[in-house]
Amino acid sequence: MSETNFVDYIKLFCASGNGGAGSVHLLRAKYVPKGGPDGGDGGRGGHIILKVNPQYWTLIHLKYRKNVRAEHGESGRGNLAHGADGRDVILEVPPGTVVKNAEDEEIITELTQPGEEFILCKGGRGGLGNNHFKTATRQTPRYAQPGENGQEGWFILELKLLADVGLVGFPNAGKSTLLSTVSAARPKIADYPFTTLQPQLGIVSLPDDRSFVMADIPGIIEGAHQGRGLGLRFLRHIERNSMLLFMVPADSPDVTAEYRVLLRELEKFKPQLLDKQRMLAVTKADLLDQAGERSLRRHLPRSLPVLLISSITGKNISQLKEQIWNKLWNQ
Repeated sequence: MSETNFVDYIKLFCASGNGGAGSVHLLRAKYVPKGGPDGGDGGRGGHIILKVNPQYWTLIHLKYRKNVRAEHGESGRGNLAHGADGRDVILEVPPGTVVKNAEDEEIITELTQPGEEFILCKGGRGGLGNNHFKTATRQTPRYAQPGENGQEGWFILELKLLADVGLVGFPNAGKSTLLSTVSAARPKIADYPFTTLQPQLGIVSLPDDRSFVMADIPGIIEGAHQGRGLGLRFLRHIERNSMLLFMVPADSPDVTAEYRVLLRELEKFKPQLLDKQRMLAVTKADLLDQAGERSLRRHLPRSLPVLLISSITGKNISQLKEQIWNKLWNQ
């Protein structure tokens, strides 16, 4: 995914079709002087349907589709002819799409499974023709039901990436470099903060046909839970990750303190994030000599697995992938 084509938030207006009116019609046929009512029912209005397509990883295809309307149902006709139903509109969305009401941002549904469908706006029912209203005392009713109105409203579609492992760290912690090393993803890499402005996904392959999905989330800074830096916009992508890999560079003044700041930001954003499995990778280990590595190890946190890695030299990269796999599958 390039930085220009990743869209994870859109707002759009949707309106389903109105139902067609029932027909008021009396049978007219030769040698049938009092044929009675034969008005057909109106057709159903078209639905607005969301459908999960696993081939999509972004909402960019809906970015400029701000007004979505389905067809109205057709009116019924004589001879009990049913009006045609309005054509449904199917909007394909990526897995991990959250649907909200734009007025109060209340979550309506979350779509995660391939092929899953949800009727966002239900088309109005077609009205009944006058054939339904004949009785023993009213044999020629001259009225029918109008069609029901469809549903309409403003909605928010918000994407939360589905990944097995989310990379969490300050800008320039080496997240993009690691992702490009262990997968075929090619995120932008440069020696300045916030090089990564959009989430990136990569598939990490292991022997014996094993694999998992890794997500590079744009760098977090202190105060991100309040919207600082890239803030809340990308913190939500961490919610769907099964495991979090915290990344702190070896040249950090205090690796443990930096890890605790990251942990605190996640806790303030959503405390449930701390229930996820965690690992700490100390990156840029190629900058350390043996004495520096021994000194660093004495001050590392003891509450989670820690591995010193280098994406440049490949140090402990294979061990990192195996440890992540084992934690994901509780081996």
